[in-house]
Amino acid sequence: MKIEALKKQIIDADLQDPKLSKNLKLKTNIKKVIELLDRGTIRVCEKENGTWTTNAWVKKAILLYFKTNDSKKIKAGPFSFFDKVPLKQWTGKEGVRVVPQALARFGSFVSPNTILMPSYINIGAWVGEGSMVDTWATVGSCAQVGAGVHLSGGVGLGGVLEPLQANPVIIEDHAFIGSRCIIVEGVRVSTGAVLGAGVTLTSSTKIIDVTGPSEVIHTGVVPENSVVIPGTTQKKFAAGTYGVPCALIIGLRRESTDRKTSLNNALRDYAVSV
Repeated sequence: MKIEALKKQIIDADLQDPKLSKNLKLKTNIKKVIELLDRGTIRVCEKENGTWTTNAWVKKAILLYFKTNDSKKIKAGPFSFFDKVPLKQWTGKEGVRVVPQALARFGSFVSPNTILMPSYINIGAWVGEGSMVDTWATVGSCAQVGAGVHLSGGVGLGGVLEPLQANPVIIEDHAFIGSRCIIVEGVRVSTGAVLGAGVTLTSSTKIIDVTGPSEVIHTGVVPENSVVIPGTTQKKFAAGTYGVPCALIIGLRRESTDRKTSLNNALRDYAVSV
């Protein structure tokens, strides 16, 4: 079945239909969509002409997959799980280095030349070529990670399955995400940005550029090549004024040098821990 025909059937399906699991043809085609995701043939979200566009029908297919499958025992070497989604089965032909305890669910795509330390990648996620998913990092459902990205130890990228039209968390090419950073609610980290350890970003978190004579506030997007650290900003409440978390843009990553050198310089120049 061609992708356009699959797309129409998924769009036409009623998520609330109690007979979904009995529609064998639909179940077969839902699995075909998840297989296409698993192979990287289709994506939940793609960049077209500089703009990220979410394929809502693909996200709906993932929801339908959960609704039309029952949990069952899943074997993975000496371990067993009880779940609706099997794990990816690595053959070595994928060109991915997978360290023991690195788990990726069926329906996620991991590009060649990537390294997966003990970590977790959820269904619908995409990881670009040459990226590193470091120890205990989590790539949530539908999160999009570009090429040459480093997700340091303990990084958490949130999953955004609903609403269907909402963009997931997006980490663009060559970004460096420091240890224990948390990025959720569809935040986009633009190309080449560097996040120091412990930065937390939600859709409403103020990302404040403090490099000029007056502050410039962003929300939902970290600009290209920004060097970002955790900070606080003052907010008035009924009981008084208190510091609330924010993120501070304290400089720019240099593009005039090799990216690794540039990264080291950024961390050294601005005393950012990773």
